[in-house]
Amino acid sequence: MTTAVRTLHRELAAELWNAARTRRPVPPVSSRHPRLGLADAYAIQSEVRALDVADGAVPAGLKIGATSEAIQRMFGIDHPDFGYLTDRMILPDGVHLDLGRFIAPKVEGELAFRMARDLSGRDVTARDVLDATTEVCPVLEVLDSRIEEWRIGLVDTVADNASSAAAVVGPGVPPDTADLAAARMVLRGGGAEHTGHGSAVMGHPAESVACLVRILADFGAGIAAGDLVLAGSWSGAVDLLPDQEVHAAFGALGSVSLST
Repeated sequence: MTTAVRTLHRELAAELWNAARTRRPVPPVSSRHPRLGLADAYAIQSEVRALDVADGAVPAGLKIGATSEAIQRMFGIDHPDFGYLTDRMILPDGVHLDLGRFIAPKVEGELAFRMARDLSGRDVTARDVLDATTEVCPVLEVLDSRIEEWRIGLVDTVADNASSAAAVVGPGVPPDTADLAAARMVLRGGGAEHTGHGSAVMGHPAESVACLVRILADFGAGIAAGDLVLAGSWSGAVDLLPDQEVHAAFGALGSVSLST
C-alpha cells in the first residue's frame, strides 16, 4: 500500500468520523473514488475505529451484516461484511434515544452472543461458537448512515462501520434456552410489524458468528472473550421516528425495547 493510498484512507475516515459527530452526511465514497475496493473499505473502517479509540471509546465487540442472500445480491457479494462495537454504542434495554444524535436512523431486531473465550481460525463451526458462548441477548441494532441519503454501495457501508450506530441490549439467557434457528421474533415499531426466525441468519445465528470468525482470520484477527457479537438481522428494518416505541420479542429468548 502506497503512502498516497494510506493518506486517502485516513482522510476518508476523518470525513466519516466527523460526519457522525456533526450529523452532516458526506457524499458516497464509492462515487468519488470508484477504484477503491473492499480491502480499502476495511482499511478506512480501521482508521475510523482508531479515531474512536483515540477519543476514549473502548472496543466492546463486533457485528456481522449482509447475512441474507437478498442483501448480498444487492451489494454484489457472496459473503457477509462486519463492523465493530464500542462501549459508547451499547445501550441498556428500555433506553430513551435522543434522535438528535443520529442522521437517518433505522432499527433491526437480532441476537447477540456474549463470548466466554477467544475464538479464531478458518475452521470454526457453529458448535464451537455455542460452546464458547456464555449468553445470548435480544438486541435492537440502531443503524445509521454517514453517507448522504443512504446512497450506499459495499465500499460505503463497510467503510462506514457496516452502517452501525448503536445496540440496545436486553437481558441475556443461556444459549440452550431455545432452538435459536427455530425461534421467532416479532418486531413492532411505528405502526409496522416484522416477523422473522433465527434461521433467516445463515440458517442459524451461531453459524453467522462462526462465519464472522472465519472472515476475521483473513485479517489475522478473531473474537475475544467478553466480546458482544451481533449476529445479523432477523427481518427488515424499521425507520426510527420521534415519539415512537420499538419492541422486539423473541419468545423464550426474551425481549428488548427502546423509545424515542
